[in-house]
Amino acid sequence: MRGAEVRESFLDFFRTKGHEVVPSAPVILSDDPTLMFTNAGMVQFKDVFLGNAEAAHPRVANSQKCLRISGKHNDLEEVGRDSYHHTMFEMLGNWSFGDYYKAEAIEWAWELLTGVWGLPADRLFASVYRSDGESEKLWRKISGMDAARVLRFDEKDNFWEMGATGPCGPCSEVHIDRGEQACDRQGIKGHRCEVNGGCARFIELWNLVFIQHNRDAAGQLHDLPSKHVDTGMGLERVAALLEKVEGNYDGSLLRGIIGEAERLSGRSYGDGDDADVSLRVLADHGRAVSFMIADGLAPSNEGRGYVLRRLLRRAARHAKNIGLEEPAFHKVCGRVVEDMGGAYQELADGRDLIVSTVKDEEERFAETLDRGLIQLDEAVASIAGDEKVLSGDIAFRLYDTYGFPLDMTADILRSHGMSVDRDGFERALEEQRSRAREARESDGSGDPSILLPQARERGGTAFAGQFATEAEGEVIAITADGRLVESAGAGESVDIVVSSTPFYGESGGQVGDSGRMGSAAGATVEISDTQRPAPDVIVHRGRVAAGEIKTGETVTLAIDDERRQAIRLNHSATHLLHAALRRQLGERVSQAGSLVDADRFRFDFTHDGAVSDEKLADIESEVNEVIRSNLEVGCEEMAYDEAIAAGALAFFGEKYGDTVRVVRMGDYSVELCGGTHVRRTGDIGIVELAGESAVAAGTRRVEARSGGGALAAVRERDRLLAEVAGLLGSAQGQAPERVAKLVERIARLERDAEQASQARSGDMLGELVASARAVGEAKVVVGRADGIEAKAMRALSDSIREQLGSSVVVLAGQHEAGVSVVVAVTKDQTGRFKAGDILGELVPLVGGRGGGKADFAQGGGKDASGIAALMEKADAIIV
Repeated sequence: MRGAEVRESFLDFFRTKGHEVVPSAPVILSDDPTLMFTNAGMVQFKDVFLGNAEAAHPRVANSQKCLRISGKHNDLEEVGRDSYHHTMFEMLGNWSFGDYYKAEAIEWAWELLTGVWGLPADRLFASVYRSDGESEKLWRKISGMDAARVLRFDEKDNFWEMGATGPCGPCSEVHIDRGEQACDRQGIKGHRCEVNGGCARFIELWNLVFIQHNRDAAGQLHDLPSKHVDTGMGLERVAALLEKVEGNYDGSLLRGIIGEAERLSGRSYGDGDDADVSLRVLADHGRAVSFMIADGLAPSNEGRGYVLRRLLRRAARHAKNIGLEEPAFHKVCGRVVEDMGGAYQELADGRDLIVSTVKDEEERFAETLDRGLIQLDEAVASIAGDEKVLSGDIAFRLYDTYGFPLDMTADILRSHGMSVDRDGFERALEEQRSRAREARESDGSGDPSILLPQARERGGTAFAGQFATEAEGEVIAITADGRLVESAGAGESVDIVVSSTPFYGESGGQVGDSGRMGSAAGATVEISDTQRPAPDVIVHRGRVAAGEIKTGETVTLAIDDERRQAIRLNHSATHLLHAALRRQLGERVSQAGSLVDADRFRFDFTHDGAVSDEKLADIESEVNEVIRSNLEVGCEEMAYDEAIAAGALAFFGEKYGDTVRVVRMGDYSVELCGGTHVRRTGDIGIVELAGESAVAAGTRRVEARSGGGALAAVRERDRLLAEVAGLLGSAQGQAPERVAKLVERIARLERDAEQASQARSGDMLGELVASARAVGEAKVVVGRADGIEAKAMRALSDSIREQLGSSVVVLAGQHEAGVSVVVAVTKDQTGRFKAGDILGELVPLVGGRGGGKADFAQGGGKDASGIAALMEKADAIIV
C-alpha cells in the first residue's frame, strides 16, 4: 500500500462510518490571527470546540496539510538530519462534534490499524491519561491487550489543551514497537526502550483526543455540555510502516521527490553522507513551499512571507551542497505538484505560479548566496583555537548584506561543529532598527499622531470637498523633525495641520494628495504626502522650500490637480471593478484591501482559486461597458444602518460612524466611501486590467490602470510588439507565430547540443582514463574537455572515477556559455585531497568562481585563455 493509497484508505474507512470527508483547510487561515500557519487538523474546527460555531456535520474526516515552522511547533532546524522531521506533513484525522465518543473512536482505530491495514496486534500499545479508567477498560475490551500494554501517563503525554483556558481533555495514543533494531539510543548508558522512552523503537501512530472539559481562568475544569473527539495521525509515519521502509523519506510520499533531486544533481540517496541531508531538505521544503505558494503566499521580508523566503533560501543552499549551480529547486517543486496534485487540486491549479515564484527567488538569491558563503567560510577560518561560536555581528552582516536567515547560518555552522551567538545577532538587529527609527524621525516621517492633541484643541481640520483644488486655512500645529514646534524654516521636514484644506488625507486605500502651501509672508512648503491619523485631523507632510512657516498664520493650499484627477479616475474604477467581480464571480466576492494611486490601482478580493484569463477579459469588458454608459456618480450622507439596508457595500478595513457617505454610480455600484470620485463614469475613459495574482489563502489581487495610465500601457504594449516584429522581420500579427517557431528551434538546438556534448564526453572517456598518472595509491587525471556542458562534465568525471577507482579528477573546458571546471575525488582520498580546496585555487585562473565539498566541486568562468595555466597548476598541486 503506497502513501497515496493509505490516505485514500483512511478516508474511505471513515466514509463507511458515516463521516463527511471535507477538504484540507489552507495552510494559512486568514480568519485566525493566533496562528501563523495551520499546524494541526483541528485548527479549522476551533470555533466549534470553543462553542462559537455550529458544526456543519456531526462526523468529519480529512487529510490536513500542516506546517510546523513557527512558534513552539518549529522543526525547521532538524529537517534533513534524520528520517522523520518535517516542516510540512499531512495529518489524517476524524472528528465527532457531540456525536460518538470514546468507545467508537477506540473501536474504529483498532479496526483500521489491525483489521484493514494489518498491523500486528501484538506490537501495538495504548497510552491513556492517569485518571482515565474508562479508556483503559475500552482498550482492553476492544483489543484484548493485557494491562502491560495499556499504560497510564500524566498531563505531559496524555492530556490535550487548546490553550491556557478553553476546551481540553484526556487523550489516548497508539504506539507501535518496531523492534530492538530500531532503537537509536542503544549506546546511551541507562537507556531503556519503552513507550514514551525517547527512542525510535516505540513510536506514536495515532492520538485520540477526548474533549470533555473547559478550563476557566482560575485553572478549574468544568464539564462541557457536549463531548467531542479529535484525532490526528501523521500520514508519512504510518505510510512508512505500511510500506515497510526505514523512515518517512524512504516511503513513496517523499521518495519520488527525492528522486527528482537525485536526477538533477547526479547524487544518490542512501549513501549516509551529507548529500542525504540535502536531498531530504529539498524534498521536504519542496512540499512546504509548494503548498504555501498554492495557498496564496508570496516571498517577502516580513511575517509569513519571510518564513517562505527562509525555506526557499535554505533549499537553495542545500541544492548548491549537492552540486546544483544553476537554479533547480523549482523543478523539485514541479515534481511535488506532479505527485500530489491529484489529492490537492490547488497544487495542480497553481503549478505555473509555484514554479515561476520559486525560480524567480532562486535566481535573485544565487549570486548573493555564493558571495555570502565565501564570507562565511572566511569568518569560520579566522576563528582561532578552540573557539566554536560565530559572532552575532558577523551573522547579522550575512543576514543584512547577503540575505542569510539566521537559521541558515546556524545550519551551515553545525556542519563545522560550531554555533552562532544568537543574542549578539538580536542586539545587532535591534541597533539597526533603532537607526532606522532615528532616520525616519530625522526626515520628518515621524508619527503624525503626535499632532492630534494640539490639533483637536483647535477644532481639527475641515476638508474643503472632493472637487476643491484650493483653500485657505490657519496653521494650528507643526512638527519639525518629529518635534512639536511653533515655526519651521527653509530645509526643515515638517508635518502641518491646517484648519481647512483641499488635500485628501490617505485613507480607504486612496493615497494622500501632494501640492503646495504658502503664506502671505513668503513661506512656501512643498507637500509630498497627506495623512489622516484620525477622522477629524489631516496632516500635510513636506519640506519648507522658502521662508518660515508659523502656527497661527493664514496659508493658501493648492493640490496637484493633475495628480488628483488621475487618483480620482482610479478610485472610481475600483468601485466599478468591485461590482463587476461580484457579478462575474458571485456575490461571495468582497473587497479585502485596495491601493489607489495616481499611476495605478490594485484591488484585493476574497475568492477561492485563480481567475482565468477569459473571465478576467469578461470583467474588463464589463467595466469598460459601464464606463461608456456614462452613468452619473452621486455622493450623499445618510445613517449607516439606512445605507446598509439600501444595499451599500462597506469597504475593507474602514471604520464607520453613525453617519456615512454613500457613493452611487447609477444603479450599478453603491458603496460606502469617503474618497474622491469622478462626476460621471465616462470621465474614467478606459480601464485596463494588467493581471491577477494570489495574495493569501482565499484572497486574490487585480492590478489595473485607468484613463491616461491605461492608454499609456496600451501604447507601450503596441510599441513593444512593433519592436519584436521588427526584430523578427514580420508583420505584428505574424510575430507570435514567428516567436513560437524560434522557441521550437532553440529547444531543438539545445537538445542536439546536449546529445553532442554527451557523445563527445563518451569519446573522451578512454583517452582521459589512459592519461592517468599515479600519485601514491591514487590515479590522477588532469584533462581538457572542450565542448562539454557542466552537467555532462560532471557525469564524465564520475565515469572516470568509476573506471580508475581510487582517484582525483580535474576537468576543464570551453563551451558556448563559458568555461566549466570540475574536481572529483574518491572518498578514500578526501583526507589528502579536498575537491573544494583544489577548485578554489584553480577557478580564479579562468576568471570564475565555484564551490563544493571534499569529494566534488564545480565552478566556471569566462576567460578560456586561462585553461592552460589552470591545467599546469592542477598538475603542480596534486602531488
